[in-house]
Amino acid sequence: MKKFSLLLLVILAVVSSHAQPGDVKTMQETARTFMRTGDYDNAIIVLTRALQQDSKNLELQKDLVMSYYLKRDFAKALEGAKQLVDRDDADVITYQIAGNVYKALEEAKDCEKMYKKALKKFPDSGPLLSEYGEFLWATKEFSAIQYWEKGIKVDPGYSGNYYNAAMYYFYTKDKVWSLIYGEIFVNMESLSERGTAMKELLLQGYKEKLFAEADMTAGMEKNKSEFARSFLTSMSRQSSLANKGLNTESLTMIRTRFILDWYANYATKFPFRLFEFQRQLITEGLFNAYNQWLFGSLENLAAYDNWTKTHAEEFNGYNNFQRSRIFKVPPGQYYQAN
Repeated sequence: MKKFSLLLLVILAVVSSHAQPGDVKTMQETARTFMRTGDYDNAIIVLTRALQQDSKNLELQKDLVMSYYLKRDFAKALEGAKQLVDRDDADVITYQIAGNVYKALEEAKDCEKMYKKALKKFPDSGPLLSEYGEFLWATKEFSAIQYWEKGIKVDPGYSGNYYNAAMYYFYTKDKVWSLIYGEIFVNMESLSERGTAMKELLLQGYKEKLFAEADMTAGMEKNKSEFARSFLTSMSRQSSLANKGLNTESLTMIRTRFILDWYANYATKFPFRLFEFQRQLITEGLFNAYNQWLFGSLENLAAYDNWTKTHAEEFNGYNNFQRSRIFKVPPGQYYQAN
């Protein structure tokens, strides 16, 4: 009997040790379901019980802090965030969560200290460089652009830095990087609300910046980036096409001739994914549809709707192409001069 009891205890211990991780994982999925539906109180209940079983689980702790944050219980969220960033295994998302909490509480000094600690640990993290830049920009620190530019350079696959840098340059006298970074961002986030808003700024940028003056190369010698000087030189060769004003059709022609000129003169020295993408669209007969998608609906919605109906095959061809690919900028194609 004693042997049977001992055996039963061993079996129960083994079953418990195997079942516990599965139970915690199930509880976490349950909690995340509550989070997705906005039931943060129940998410907190489940996550608290899961942590009683696995107190060192980083993912559970992150979800718990996020639940408090989304519930707007910032005091509890801050308490958890401080514990998170002190962990040796704190990852990029950990610091992003903590940053959201500090910003919600307007704890500027602690927030900056936390971001500096995070970037010391993850110096090439696009998301952290983007968010620290946003923090600096909110405090009217123009050095924010340095972090967004670094993010583009070291983590070119992350879209947030292109968005922030483009927005920064749209509000300066720059007429190169606002357009280039803006169009890259639109292709990385083609369906987002920010992507739609960026299209409007691109159209505005071509009209009010790039072609605002007849001599777009004036003062170009001050630009430290050879790539930017080459861009303006090539675009200036198409300047006469803007003599009757700019619309989707004239922009399509200008941009088509620009790509042809770029590949005749500069592409070997400056390989660039955005221009490669545009050249591919020209080759496949989709560049007109792309420019309609980029500018048409913002310039004249009625005309754009009419174009999509009269060019249905071309329009559908571009839509199918767009859905079938992911736009990514490869490493090494960074030509901004600091």
